[in-house]
Amino acid sequence: MLTLSNIDAFYGNVQVLRGMAMEVQRGEILCLLGRNGAGKTTTLKTIMGLVQARTGSITLDGDDIATLPAHEIPKRGIGYVPQGRRLFAEMTVAENLEIGLMTRGKGRKVRERMLDLFPVLRDRLKQVSGTLSGGEQQMLAMARALCLEPSVLLLDEPTEGLQPSMIALIRDVVTELRGGDTAIILVEQRVDAVLSIADRVLFIENGTPREAVDADELRKEPALVQRYVGIA
Repeated sequence: MLTLSNIDAFYGNVQVLRGMAMEVQRGEILCLLGRNGAGKTTTLKTIMGLVQARTGSITLDGDDIATLPAHEIPKRGIGYVPQGRRLFAEMTVAENLEIGLMTRGKGRKVRERMLDLFPVLRDRLKQVSGTLSGGEQQMLAMARALCLEPSVLLLDEPTEGLQPSMIALIRDVVTELRGGDTAIILVEQRVDAVLSIADRVLFIENGTPREAVDADELRKEPALVQRYVGIA
């Protein structure tokens, strides 16, 4: 499905990713875990073309996308919900959704499906997105990404700063997506939330992939979490 092989990436002259390698399959949730600064967010940005890979390959269903400009990546079916949501704050909810729909030429049926997933947005369509609550903004960011009908969805800290009811809603939506053909790469610091939904966990240290573990195994043996993240 989506495969990264031997990716090196830099910010200026500072190397952040060193030989990054991973793969995720359809209907699978892969979680990236590591300490702050380990390279998790940079991995997502490199997939999206926001950070250019200097070496290695990124393939989607066998096609190398590593050299594509950033605006082409969503058109290939990769949705991205960045940390901090990054909505068009001066635009309405409806306008933000429309931007997602336009990316791959989706229409009203897809929008209705998103509003069914996040019903509160149906009552906020004319509201300026910058005035939404934090939880509502996160729902809108996810709905906008899902308007692409992505084959791969990248989620960076989707539950950050949210109240428990919103966290539960987002977890339910992610779990529902796993039941389809969507591959999901999740960056999340809340280990309890990760282990409740992930299929596999990839530990990243200093921009390097260290160990990939089935989530079931990690639930039984949490020592790896302590080793790579520093919490039990």
